[in-house]
Amino acid sequence: MTPRFSIQVEGRTVEEAIRKALKVFKLPRKKIKIEVLSEEQKGLFGMPGAKPAKVKASIIKGEENT
Repeated sequence: MTPRFSIQVEGRTVEEAIRKALKVFKLPRKKIKIEVLSEEQKGLFGMPGAKPAKVKASIIKGEENT
């Protein structure tokens, strides 16, 4: 299996998406670069149509082996 050094993750909130990315990489937050691609959007009056938050998580160069 080829290691992935950058992934895109969705979550109900930005914080949830970041937690998911950290879990995938099994690294602490300080070793991951997070780029917010889009923030969550709530549906009007709780109706369907809400959009999840999306983040791009990348391992900081030089941290792949730790």
